[in-house]
Amino acid sequence: MKKSALVLIAMLLPATSVLAMDARFAASLKKLDPQTRLEQVCDLEAMSRIARDAKLYRPDRAKTDVLSHPLHAGHTVTGKGGAFRSKGRWYSFSFTCKGTPDHMKVLSFSYKIGEPIPESKWAALGLWR
Repeated sequence: MKKSALVLIAMLLPATSVLAMDARFAASLKKLDPQTRLEQVCDLEAMSRIARDAKLYRPDRAKTDVLSHPLHAGHTVTGKGGAFRSKGRWYSFSFTCKGTPDHMKVLSFSYKIGEPIPESKWAALGLWR
């Protein structure tokens, strides 16, 4: 299953189902290679944390690999090139995300929100409205 397809599946699930690890979503995650699986759970964690912590954002999409590819070290992925969409605008973010050994859940997640990404750059970065 392609990463973009899995993100779409995850976004269609209710937030409570995602947090409780819906069985269909878990089955889809298990089909991915471990690095991609970790990025997917970190994408979901980014949306959850940003929505909870930074009240002026309402993320509905997050990608850890928009501006640059994240670095993997064991069960941890770090990046300076993530992006999330909130209210029709994209913002950059950096993050560190540590997952469980099976890369099915996030143990710790920290992030820093960066600047808005100009709409003129969205197409080149694979972003959409």
